[in-house]
Amino acid sequence: MNLGKFTTFSCLLMFLTIFSSFSYADEYSHGLSLFGKLKYDENFTHFDYVNPKAPKGGSVRYASVGSFDSLNPYILKGVSAAGSGLPFESLLMASSDEPDSAYGLVASEVKLAKDNSWVRFKINANARWHDGSRITAEDIIFSYQTIMDDGHPNFSIMLSGVEKVTSRSELEVTYHISDKENRKLPLIIGGLPILQKEYFSKHPFDKTTLDAPTGSGPYKITNVDPGRSITFERLKNYWGKDLPVNIGRFNFDKISYDYYRDRDVMVEALKAGEYDIHQEYTSKTWATAYDVKSVRDGWLIKEVLEDNTPSGVQAFFINTRRDKFKSRKVREALSYAFDYEWTNKNIFFGLYERMSSYFENSELSSKGLPEGDELKLLERFRGKIPNDVFVNEFIPPKTDGSGNIRRNLRTAASLLAEAGWDLVEGKRVNRKTNQVLEIEFLYYERTFERILAPYARNLEKLGIITSLRLVDVTQYIKRLEKHDFDITTRRFVQRLSPGAELLSYFGSETADQYGTLNSSGIKDSVVDALLIEVLSAKSREQLIVAARALDRILLWGHYMVPQWFKNTHHIVYWNYFDKPTLKPKYAIGFDTWWWNSEKVRAFKKYKSGD
Repeated sequence: MNLGKFTTFSCLLMFLTIFSSFSYADEYSHGLSLFGKLKYDENFTHFDYVNPKAPKGGSVRYASVGSFDSLNPYILKGVSAAGSGLPFESLLMASSDEPDSAYGLVASEVKLAKDNSWVRFKINANARWHDGSRITAEDIIFSYQTIMDDGHPNFSIMLSGVEKVTSRSELEVTYHISDKENRKLPLIIGGLPILQKEYFSKHPFDKTTLDAPTGSGPYKITNVDPGRSITFERLKNYWGKDLPVNIGRFNFDKISYDYYRDRDVMVEALKAGEYDIHQEYTSKTWATAYDVKSVRDGWLIKEVLEDNTPSGVQAFFINTRRDKFKSRKVREALSYAFDYEWTNKNIFFGLYERMSSYFENSELSSKGLPEGDELKLLERFRGKIPNDVFVNEFIPPKTDGSGNIRRNLRTAASLLAEAGWDLVEGKRVNRKTNQVLEIEFLYYERTFERILAPYARNLEKLGIITSLRLVDVTQYIKRLEKHDFDITTRRFVQRLSPGAELLSYFGSETADQYGTLNSSGIKDSVVDALLIEVLSAKSREQLIVAARALDRILLWGHYMVPQWFKNTHHIVYWNYFDKPTLKPKYAIGFDTWWWNSEKVRAFKKYKSGD
């Protein structure tokens, strides 16, 4: 899913949520580590996964689906352009080869109180806005206040433990923390975007805009074709170009994003050479669409890269705000009607695995039955949670892949009847209200119909009236923000050490809040209690225990119908780039690639037929 603001905000979460507990520094340090020792010492010159001598120059073209109407990725209104976070920086930046550390970016040094009651940043004296003015503590304080007042609702959720922000000098700022148990909050603070007070005092932050705001990062917006394309150019005099965290990165002089109406058109544009790099999410396209001469000749490269990060959640999310989905048995019945095995075999070419955890592909995933400390934790809630948690391992319903799922449909029918939905003249009717059970699937990509249609046919065999609702990307985003859907497919990425973003995904307070990511509308006091356990974990071991317990409660709540995952990245790109020998463990690393002028000349000869 590439949905402008959702993509930008998830990239922000990528920084904000990979941390758990900290090593404390009595003096200022060049970074913070969750588990003790930073991988890179104060004299490091660059990350291990970059080429420090990578040449600068050339360009790279990416693609996105849909449209955009804003260059502000940090508010709820509008659909922000892909890459619109590029001009903005933060105080700290996480490395991509360790799960537990961040280093100085706009902040040259950082210090954390032993009791977690404050975190202090010393601003780099060389840090500059694109207009040449200095970044000061006043900008940092303004950024926090503006984001809290007018930013996307998820910011106020993640920053709820901040009491106030004060400055000790023009280049020193302190965040005072009231929620000392939220171990990740200092790193969340370090990852916040920094806004220029001068600019946003004259331009409303809470309004959509196609005027490029003043930033401080390595790129600035130079061209906008509303809804169709956006172009960024690298600043030759970028203030932070020699920082260790930036060496070997941001090598292209120009970055652009072109928009296409759907993924099929976008893939054809890639093969025609209209853009350069594409991450393929569709198994059928990966298996069948790239049997072309340029691939056989080695100019269009298909590559599979290892993904060492948690795969997160991709599922049919069920909107429990609607009365028809209040019953856990109704939601469980919907799982029995989905034939994953047939789908994977006939549609996905067997490329995927079944998702069976909210923390899939990680050590936070619950497997088997709870035991040890996890069992002790869950025992506190016995009687308030399904007994299945204690006696059954959660395994999504299985089929033999033949397409005949009569046994599963019989189970689903029994669950619906137990929940008060009887089969009357071929329709599933509520015996108390006489309401007919109808379900609308909301989606924005036509290619998803090949998955939805067989699922809908199975539901109709149960007497459920089913409709498929295809909308454009903008309408899709707005309906999700309003929680205006029955069932929809969404994906969110979990982190190696999840944090405050979980409140937006699963917390009761966010269930009815406009724009939050709690798609299923989960309101559960036990889930809330376990979220606190995750956020306050004082060790990696405690975090694992709490996350696995949370995982079980969510799974047995049947808030979604699990779909699929893979532990690899599938990328397709034109062969005129070079990249470092070492890939960052926890990222693809596109920002470390560079333009190879000799390959470009050879490619031009190839295209001309010489």
